[in-house]
Amino acid sequence: MDDSRKLPRRVVASVIAAGIMSFSGVVVESSMNVTFPSLMREFGIDTATVQWITTGYLLVLSVIIPMSSYLRRRFTMRALFVAGASCFLAGTLTAALAPAFPVLLAGRLVQGVGTGVALPLMFNIILEQVPRKNMGLMIGIANFITSTAPAIGPSLGGFLVSVLSWRAVFWVLVPLVAASFALGAACIRQSTTSGRPSLDVCGLIMLAVGFASFIFAANSASSAGWASPSVLGLFVVAAAAIALFCRHSLATPGALLNVRVLRDPVFALSVAGILLVQFCTLGLAFLIPNYAQLSLGIDAFTAGCLLVPGCIAGALQAPLSGIVYDRFGAGLSIIGGCVVTLASTILFFAFAPTLTGPLIVLFFVLYSLGKGANLPGNMTNGLAHLPIEHNPDGNAIVNTVQQLAGAIGTVFVSTIVASAQAIDPAHMANATAAGTQQAFLLVVVFAAAEAVCAALIFGAFKNRTRSVR
Repeated sequence: MDDSRKLPRRVVASVIAAGIMSFSGVVVESSMNVTFPSLMREFGIDTATVQWITTGYLLVLSVIIPMSSYLRRRFTMRALFVAGASCFLAGTLTAALAPAFPVLLAGRLVQGVGTGVALPLMFNIILEQVPRKNMGLMIGIANFITSTAPAIGPSLGGFLVSVLSWRAVFWVLVPLVAASFALGAACIRQSTTSGRPSLDVCGLIMLAVGFASFIFAANSASSAGWASPSVLGLFVVAAAAIALFCRHSLATPGALLNVRVLRDPVFALSVAGILLVQFCTLGLAFLIPNYAQLSLGIDAFTAGCLLVPGCIAGALQAPLSGIVYDRFGAGLSIIGGCVVTLASTILFFAFAPTLTGPLIVLFFVLYSLGKGANLPGNMTNGLAHLPIEHNPDGNAIVNTVQQLAGAIGTVFVSTIVASAQAIDPAHMANATAAGTQQAFLLVVVFAAAEAVCAALIFGAFKNRTRSVR
């Protein structure tokens, strides 16, 4: 990409259009979590059944997102966007009008197809059509668009359920998605030639089996236990299927995903850092409202609002970190962000026995500022180390890793808290506080591991880039 080129307004509009679609997908996902009690009452279903609203959605994403590299080579960006937006709009309307739970679930699955297309497409537009000098800024803006959704989702869902009904969660998205559809259809253009590659069906099946087994295992672990035969068996199947896929990818030209991109140490460490920070984020998003309600006695709506200032701060930080990246390089954003996130998780752990609402808000704002710096920086820096022809594969891997982190982040910390509660069920507040502190320690470990990845990137591999062949 010629650095002398100006950033076209049409490209900015294209990123915003795809970003609105991704934003809508995350908003509805986080909003639906607070509607579960209402859904259970209206449709007469149990917790295990209603959880399929989330599990089924994640399963669809785990299949569609890895296909994004193939879809990008096979179809034009505009065609992909129109198809994804149409699926999301159709799924939204189906869910809003659903007379029974199976219809609602079907609508959520179709929405998952739309989100699975839109999320990698947004970053592919940036990687292919944005000049290198503006890359950090635009990836920061993309992260800003998607990072505001977790702040809005829970509070929006709680408000709409209390004032109207769970169906309003879907209805409010219809005009937003329609506007995204019109903007994207008008502005998204093709910058490269599409072809007619064959779909790697064998690889797709391996990945689908691997990711589905992984998600089922993670969802079952909180109730059945990590050591249960069914959970261990699913993890073994997941590991075997993913290992077979990696072997298949290395031996097959035109594989669904080119895992050779992970041979670049900077990209591999960047992916690891993204996985770790996403795990920390999802873990804190569970721990904070849970602790606030059970240990501090705060109501559910207020507990959810404790996350809002941090999410907004992190969202605003994302484009600012992109400007810093473009002007001063990756080191300041990534290393600085890792230091701040690690410090904030240590504060959560150290103050766990005496946490208050204001302290929670303060520490989470601090964490979100760090995340808003290092997550876009890691993504931009990692993808920049790949040859441009391998950017779609790298983008697919990054987005897939983020979805898998979302599937397991909550499970890990919730299992720790549940174990502590089971030891002393008569003193739920104290047991929850003790379990939360233990879970905070795990989050600290992952934040420290992320910092190690960053240190390696700018230490051992600072000037090393391996071409992918």
